[in-house]
Amino acid sequence: QVQLVESGGGLVQPGGSLRLSCAASGSIFSINVMGWYRQAPGKQRELVARVTSGGTTTYADSVKGRFTISRDNARNTVYLQMNSLKAEDTAVYYCNLAQSITVPPRDYWGKGTLVTVSS
Repeated sequence: QVQLVESGGGLVQPGGSLRLSCAASGSIFSINVMGWYRQAPGKQRELVARVTSGGTTTYADSVKGRFTISRDNARNTVYLQMNSLKAEDTAVYYCNLAQSITVPPRDYWGKGTLVTVSS
């Protein structure tokens, strides 16, 4: 019922910047949490950042001060501005939409976009 379309991934040099976008479509409750997760090869998927429909944000310690998450509630779109990128940020980034208000709760995922930080 809900689809997430990600864009903005690619190759960037260390110290550079990249902006990811994720647009959600379908039957979506206005109260939800959207966020970004990432997974490197052979590693476990981890939370990068998330933002509630009310604007409350959460960041992983590894990206605090470098990444900024934001959203446009009218368009059900979430963004991740990534600055001062490091090689350790290289991973597949997945967009997530969580609707805990529904019964049962629902969790949707994008297909992922690859971010490669390398010179």
